[in-house]
Amino acid sequence: MLRAAELVNATTSGLRRGREYAAPTGPELIAAILATLPYRPRLDDVQAQKLAGRAARLRAVFESVGHGDLDAAATGVNALLDELRPTPYLEKHDGEPWHLHFHGRDADVADGIAGPYALGLATVLGSEYADRLGVCSAPECDRVYVDVSRNGTRRFCSTACQNRVKAAAHRARIAS
Repeated sequence: MLRAAELVNATTSGLRRGREYAAPTGPELIAAILATLPYRPRLDDVQAQKLAGRAARLRAVFESVGHGDLDAAATGVNALLDELRPTPYLEKHDGEPWHLHFHGRDADVADGIAGPYALGLATVLGSEYADRLGVCSAPECDRVYVDVSRNGTRRFCSTACQNRVKAAAHRARIAS
């Protein structure tokens, strides 16, 4: 789930830590996607663009949860699951031991990456942890996060945003 948030944040435009964030394109998009993955698939520009489109749809799920609309989040995830058809199967390749994959055997690279992320979001939404998905509460930031804290009270995408908000509140207290 954390990797899904990393992919969304790396490939979708918006606001990040108080500044405009323009999603990368071309070779920079490919590099940004690869930086979020634990492996290095062959990813061309067409597949990178397709995956960025999937990431935008994953973002909509985080945003729906952030607005308290679990019905819209579930509808969005279900639409992705219908398209991607992530299917669990065991595979052994590249000298690695058997491990579980969650995508159709004939899926292209983009769908092979997005399928497990959609399945992960569905798993979280169908559990008592649905409220652990969110959008940063800091002003001028719309990056998404997965709250893995013990008490489930995370509100920010990063400590940088948390510190910005705390510093602004401190300055406001001093000024008043």
